[in-house]
Amino acid sequence: MAKRLTCDVVVVGAGMVGAACALYAARTGLDVRVVDRGPVAGGTTGAGEGNLLVSDKGPGPELDLALLSARLWAELAGELGASVEYEPKGGVVVASTPGTLGALADFAEGQRAAGVTAEPVGADELGELEPRLAPGMAGGVHYPQDAQVMPALAAAHLLHASGARLHTGRAVTGVLRAADGTVLGVRTGQGDIHAPAVVNAAGTWGGDLAALAGVHLPVLPRRGFVLVTEPLPRMVRHKVYAADYVADVASDSATLRTSPVVEGTAAGPVLIGASRERVGFDRSLSLRAVRALAAGAIALFPFLERVRALRTYAGFRPYLPDHLPAIGADPRVPGLYHACGHEGAGIALATGTGQLIAQALTGKTAGLDLAPFRPERFEANGGTTR
Repeated sequence: MAKRLTCDVVVVGAGMVGAACALYAARTGLDVRVVDRGPVAGGTTGAGEGNLLVSDKGPGPELDLALLSARLWAELAGELGASVEYEPKGGVVVASTPGTLGALADFAEGQRAAGVTAEPVGADELGELEPRLAPGMAGGVHYPQDAQVMPALAAAHLLHASGARLHTGRAVTGVLRAADGTVLGVRTGQGDIHAPAVVNAAGTWGGDLAALAGVHLPVLPRRGFVLVTEPLPRMVRHKVYAADYVADVASDSATLRTSPVVEGTAAGPVLIGASRERVGFDRSLSLRAVRALAAGAIALFPFLERVRALRTYAGFRPYLPDHLPAIGADPRVPGLYHACGHEGAGIALATGTGQLIAQALTGKTAGLDLAPFRPERFEANGGTTR
């Protein structure tokens, strides 16, 4: 007979968001178990670039969450040091035309009012920040608060630091509930885990986990490719991207959208993104997307035309229709909490999300207004499935 497993909280998902939820919940004194059908960082986290950005977010709840998370990442970097490859290198957003620069300047002005450090950079100053940047750019904005981590390493170290018991290779097949609907834990192929609280940090499968609990959460996968070059000396100093990247992130289009995003890494390779398209869970290589990424990167940094790309990989970002994650308690199912739907910002927003979930689990006042992130906000579009 299988041993009965019990704890205070079951976190479903061993990616970055699940790891952060486990860390901050455990630091409140809760007994936490983390369950994942695959390995640590085996989903969206392992296919990410590790961006910790405030630069791509306009004033509003997501930016507030990004600023909170940035502060928490900086604190964790002091604890974890180089083990997660945390680099507070800043970002540079560039505009190729005066018109694009004007729109970028307006965007940055709104960000500054919300607490972002956004420093205008003239055309003649860009070369001081990025000497290998293509000539002829109209100008840009420097964001010193942008940073980067190595996502798989960071998720693993956050889980280790949490002390949570980890169950990988264990798919959740059901959410256990009492007669009154209250959560009692989760069912897996290797036995039940009993707990009065379940945190849905299942990323692109967050909608499926919500359905197991009888509620609707319309999480969809949004595919993106990343090109990885051969190791190089540090030739790109910041995260550098074109101003139209912000519009692509906010787009609701299901069709392919690409905008150049280029950054160096502590290990040497340059990472090149970013593409977005909704094609379900199709992992097929898209030559159209990869060629667009390469062309965009070369347009920003011409030296890349002579650099070998060693590999490309695809990941699926957990997308919700209003581009905001679902965070907090689900009033439809007492004991169910959601921490998913962060799209491409899950690495950056993980720490703030984890802290907010820990506050909700322990009945403390949330550090941010959770109303914009409430999981039941899509109820009118789908209702419950129970």
